[in-house]
Amino acid sequence: MDNFFNFGAALASLWAGQRVSRAGWNGKGMYLDLQIPDGQSKMTRPYIFMSTVDGDLVPWVASQTDLLADDWSVVEQVTM
Repeated sequence: MDNFFNFGAALASLWAGQRVSRAGWNGKGMYLDLQIPDGQSKMTRPYIFMSTVDGDLVPWVASQTDLLADDWSVVEQVTM
């Protein structure tokens, strides 16, 4: 059985340094990550970004469907 959860748990997972994804997304390999700016960043506040199917990193804005979904899960991070 998959370990799915709601967006509140997904957001907590992002703050804990994990990546999250939805089973309901059409593209494979898509995930969200949280960026915490540092002294070298142009941004001054934390923000969520998405890795797209093509591997591009783009700002992410939640839809109503995403916020109310209960098919979120943690994505294993691959280290090289």
